[in-house]
Amino acid sequence: MAILLTLDYKTYVMEVLMSNEPNSKVNDPPQKGSLMEILLTSLRLGLTSFGGPVAHLAYFKDEYVDKKKWLDDKLYADIIAVCQFLPGPASSQVGISIGMLRGGIPGGILSFLGFTVPSVLVLIIFALVYQTFDLEGAVFINSLKIVAVAVVLHALIGMGRNLAPDFPRMLMAIGAAGLMLIYPNAWIQILTIVIGGIIGYILFRNKAENKISDFKFNLTRKVGIISFSTLAGLLILLPVLNSMFNSQYLNLIDIFFRVGSIVFGGGHVVLPMIEREVVPTGLVTPDQFLAGYGMAQAVPGPLFTFASYLGTVMLGTTGGIVATVAMFLPSFLLVMSALPFLNVLRGNEKFQSVLMGVNATVVGILLAAFYDPVFTSGINTGRDFFLALLLFFMLFRMKLPAWMIVILGVIAGYLLQLLP
Repeated sequence: MAILLTLDYKTYVMEVLMSNEPNSKVNDPPQKGSLMEILLTSLRLGLTSFGGPVAHLAYFKDEYVDKKKWLDDKLYADIIAVCQFLPGPASSQVGISIGMLRGGIPGGILSFLGFTVPSVLVLIIFALVYQTFDLEGAVFINSLKIVAVAVVLHALIGMGRNLAPDFPRMLMAIGAAGLMLIYPNAWIQILTIVIGGIIGYILFRNKAENKISDFKFNLTRKVGIISFSTLAGLLILLPVLNSMFNSQYLNLIDIFFRVGSIVFGGGHVVLPMIEREVVPTGLVTPDQFLAGYGMAQAVPGPLFTFASYLGTVMLGTTGGIVATVAMFLPSFLLVMSALPFLNVLRGNEKFQSVLMGVNATVVGILLAAFYDPVFTSGINTGRDFFLALLLFFMLFRMKLPAWMIVILGVIAGYLLQLLP
């Protein structure tokens, strides 16, 4: 299971590669560093890294490569490349990988905590405030749902251009959207991704390219095998345990661990996957879901901390913590599984052709999610549609960051309420 998240990442990787010495073949692991330094550096990034995964990678380069010099441009590009191949939050996985390079597995854990905890805390507090003060129907909440419309549409257009740029992949995206709209089921989504991979292998096996050189990594293949076996075992075991025992927390772990393991396409694609798991089952309402998703745009750090908000809505603060751990644990296991085998995976053209097909189906899945629940729940009046168009223009043409769109969207929502 893996994916090229966007060609924005790929372009960035190639730019970095071209800036390095051509005779460099193999990169050695960087020098070890203190765990406290890893934690404090990642915490600073977690407090300031607004703007989504591509922006996160720019923040990381500035801090880890240019300022700290923990690794060079070439090794940084290689780490980005492997994280593109994995499901889950790419920027978080890059941060985890750098932490592991610097301080082993403990360094990866601390790097994750520093980058993620600020966003987790904000979203847990927001969920508690939302429930305590019964904010459903408030102008603030309605504005956040409209923000979600603009942000998802912007992400959809960017992903469509990059991941479905030609006629065959456009058809694959439309077909995937049709399946999800007609049969809105989480297992249909997984089946759609599998079919996309098979079609990709058939159509694109002679089109994949590999221009990235080898490098060494300090995790052994034994660790990689154990990590992948743990991931696969939990994916099988958790649904079985969930069906045997009537536990709300076990159900929460099962949902978010599965989503964190198979979400293809990064933060925005987590929306349809989680929505199919929690909204039709009544665990959260559509309004609660979209309000949290809108709020997640306003905080720094990974969008996958949306799980913290949802877990808190379902089972309080403890539920938020459990959902966060369950959502991000697959990222650790995937990083430790893939990095020791990086050179084999990246040199396999057949494997890359499968990813090209999966990419196209991801676009279709996001297209279906844009219609339901994002658009159907977020746009109720002409004023809502006008505000969504305005915010989309700010994202698409003015290039304003998503967190600023959230602030402007809420302000504009209140101002529109003053009109007669």
